[in-house]
Amino acid sequence: MTKDRILLRCFIALELSREIIDEIEEIQKLIKKKNLFYGKFTEPENLHLTLKFLGEIPEEKLEKIKKELKKIKFQNFEVSLSEAGTFINRYNSLLWVKLNGKGIWDLKSIIDEQLKNIFPKEEEFMSHITIARMKKISNKNIFLDYVKNMKLRKVKFVVKDFILKKSELKPEGPVYTNLEKYNFE
Repeated sequence: MTKDRILLRCFIALELSREIIDEIEEIQKLIKKKNLFYGKFTEPENLHLTLKFLGEIPEEKLEKIKKELKKIKFQNFEVSLSEAGTFINRYNSLLWVKLNGKGIWDLKSIIDEQLKNIFPKEEEFMSHITIARMKKISNKNIFLDYVKNMKLRKVKFVVKDFILKKSELKPEGPVYTNLEKYNFE
């Protein structure tokens, strides 16, 4: 009898400050009041910025990933909320807010380099936080115009670490668990 291989759905992320989460919750409330789409808003405890999605990986590979990520040396850096936007296609429609800061791109590049023997480098990356998943948009033009004209407060915070997370997909939504935290020096 062979042992079933356990796969863990994992990603590397930045957690957000309380101020950023509060601002996103305010944005979500305003959008809900407008009733512009049918869908699901991201719960505050699930808000994050994904630096690298690792997919479903076997447990034995996870230890190698953890070992490689521990080698990363980085300095604290400042980020701020920027604009809102959407990804809309026939398979997936997301409402997001952008997180700006050169450190995000530098850290992403270092993570890609550190994991290059385990995962291919991601060619496309945008520093976005998914705040809602849309199933049906009432009026696409009105909705897109509303999002384009949204004014976000430029809330800032200092990033001091990144997290390796596990994602379990459940009927009520994803459940994220921190597997390892990597503090900057």
